[in-house]
Amino acid sequence: MLVPKGGITWKSARGQLPPTRAIWLFLTKTRVLATIALAGVVLLLWRSIRDTTGEIQNFYCWGPSKPPMEMSLNEQQAWNAHMHTPVIFNHHAPVTVNDSTIQHIDLNVVHSTRQAIDNEERVLILTPLKDASPYLDKYFDLLVQLTYPHHLIDLGFLVGDSTDDTLAVLARELDRIQKQHGQVPFNSATIVEKDFGNIIGQDVENRHSFAAQGPRRKAMGRARNYLLASTMKPEHSWVYWRDVDIVESPPKILEDFISRDRDILVPNIWFHRFENGVDIEGRFDYNSWIESEKALKLASKLDKDVVLAEGTHSTPAASNPGAPLTSAILILGYKQYDTGRTYMALMGDRNADPFEEIQLDGIGGVNILVKADVHRSGVNFPSYAFENQAETEGFAKMAKRAGYEVIGLPNYVVWHIDTEEKPGNA
Repeated sequence: MLVPKGGITWKSARGQLPPTRAIWLFLTKTRVLATIALAGVVLLLWRSIRDTTGEIQNFYCWGPSKPPMEMSLNEQQAWNAHMHTPVIFNHHAPVTVNDSTIQHIDLNVVHSTRQAIDNEERVLILTPLKDASPYLDKYFDLLVQLTYPHHLIDLGFLVGDSTDDTLAVLARELDRIQKQHGQVPFNSATIVEKDFGNIIGQDVENRHSFAAQGPRRKAMGRARNYLLASTMKPEHSWVYWRDVDIVESPPKILEDFISRDRDILVPNIWFHRFENGVDIEGRFDYNSWIESEKALKLASKLDKDVVLAEGTHSTPAASNPGAPLTSAILILGYKQYDTGRTYMALMGDRNADPFEEIQLDGIGGVNILVKADVHRSGVNFPSYAFENQAETEGFAKMAKRAGYEVIGLPNYVVWHIDTEEKPGNA
């Protein structure tokens, strides 16, 4: 190559370059432009493929380059910590059952509360009957006076060992009240027939003699249990046991008792007796009592099958009207056993606060309000000696053993028929 005279200079180099116009014409040729465009597309595709391949490699190749079985616990943790695979948990996949032989009952929604009417809580009224036809008219007259909504009340009766027309009179009275004009009928009524072979007479002497108390209480316990098992439904919140020979009670007794929100609640049971034109208020039910050390000591020496029965006495409240109540009445009980218990029948002032409460260890069966869950938990009326008690007294003992409260209202009075004046079902 010949070097220009004077060496290589910008001027000499510029003279060797093709003219600018020639370069421009070359670059704008279609073939050149197509080549440049194709090269650009190839370059972009190559970069895109390289980036995607890198991401795939980063996702799948995270962690040590070894099989999972050869990883240490720390390496496995590091591996799993960077996994982004979505996991969907569904512990409550629906199960559809379309079979009429399968029934679902949800007892979680059945409660016994003070707001029973607002919550539309159902009440089951239960009454065992034997030779009770003389008292059914009055019984139903009082029943229809109850102010608790009748459409929330179910009635249940057990007729057993009757020798009179109890069943016929009962059916007639039920038909009467359910069709009574101007009255809301009760939600339902169930009559159960069951004879237990109880041949004890219904006169006062037979029913309240000491010899009759053990067998009679056991038979009554069986009758109550049969009635309860045949009539209580899952929707019931309260069970109200009511004897047929109550002659006077407040129309709001259900609301009054429910407002106390107690597991088991009983009132005081008295009776009217008129002598020489004077109303002598007698104390009737001696089955509601507070346990004594004397009775516990006595029971510890008795055979477990012996039933300590306190009896139901129709004794005037005061043989001497001017004497104090506590000194006017003897401590009552059957002479074969002196229990020394404190009887609610001897307490109370019907003009005082009706909601004053006391704890009880035994109760009578004339009027009892029970939360339905107490019965559902297996607390019933023992037809055998339970802690030397049976029927309602055994029921109270069993309830307390199970941890339920048994409460009495000594100033809240329900009036019973005087069984020394008339034959009775007490």
